[in-house]
Amino acid sequence: MRAALVGVDFGKGDFAASIEELSLLAKSAGAEPVTSIIGKRASPDAALFVGSGKAEEIGKAIVDNQIELVIFNHALSPAQQRNLERTLKVRVIDRTSLILDIFAQRAKSHEGKVQVELAQLQHLATRLIRGWTHLERQKGGIGLRGPGETQLETDRRLLGDRVKALRTRLDKLQRQRETQRKARNRNNTFSVSLVGYTNAGKSTLFNALTKARAYAADQLFATLDTTSRRIFLGEAGNVVISDTVGFIRELPHQLVAAFRATLEETIHADLLLHVVDAASPVRLEQIDEVNAVLREIGADHIPQILVWNKIDAAGLDPAVERDEYDKIRRVFISAQTGEGLDLLREAVAEFAKADALTHLDRLPVDEHHDARAQ
Repeated sequence: MRAALVGVDFGKGDFAASIEELSLLAKSAGAEPVTSIIGKRASPDAALFVGSGKAEEIGKAIVDNQIELVIFNHALSPAQQRNLERTLKVRVIDRTSLILDIFAQRAKSHEGKVQVELAQLQHLATRLIRGWTHLERQKGGIGLRGPGETQLETDRRLLGDRVKALRTRLDKLQRQRETQRKARNRNNTFSVSLVGYTNAGKSTLFNALTKARAYAADQLFATLDTTSRRIFLGEAGNVVISDTVGFIRELPHQLVAAFRATLEETIHADLLLHVVDAASPVRLEQIDEVNAVLREIGADHIPQILVWNKIDAAGLDPAVERDEYDKIRRVFISAQTGEGLDLLREAVAEFAKADALTHLDRLPVDEHHDARAQ
């Protein structure tokens, strides 16, 4: 599908990087970005977001390039989206819808699919005009309407019912996940979560760590985009590593809320490996974006090691950096080439051993003695 990208520079952040990111998002969703239309404004236009002159420029680009879809690098209000579609005569979506669409395509597990559908429906609820009765089409649309209900009211009610049903299902899945986690906690297994900006190389690192030291009882507790595996780190014993969903700037709030169950893995971790693309010119902004999401989900109190990945592309050497208290702050690695992975394993083992000692100190005297004896 041929797409035009639209971005408005309001003078905040790295505008060029955010347009480049929009292009990558569009390709991930299966669109073909053919042209970009950019402009500068002090604030969005209330009716069309871009103003009438820029809307005409977009209209001309649509005709010249046979565009079928216009993607805005911003969140549009329902009214702005409707006005733009009337003016441009093609489908218009915003950044939020684009990210939700990518998640819908990527969701493999049952839980993931439920979470994405919930996020999409909550987003649609704000844009509801008519025509969502297809949610109940299998039961037959006629006769569903309550006394005196308009089409729009029926649609809203059906949408509300669907959202309620999805929330109930998610609660059940969350309870199952909680049971799994408690079982792991009883085994006192040290847990590590990989977090980071999308495309920082988390999954490559996850595979490199788990395959390089694959433990015999390689157990997979897979749910949406959070895969956990057990690895063995010598004296530190078993460690569970979880690969989590990537973060991105302006991650839709509906998505953060719907994915709270999945992101619980992050909240309950003993250590976060915050994977950073060392070769990215906007890596510091990306670190801030990830930390903002961690704050939003209540995971900002968990100890963190910054893992500067892709050192081969950044021209850096494998290394470990410590702070003034001799705590490991940063490890420089390449998940692709394997450089520095041994340093990262040692760093995780150091944290796991320190955590085990702290855990022993917290036990009552009799349990303390039993634990030492084991």
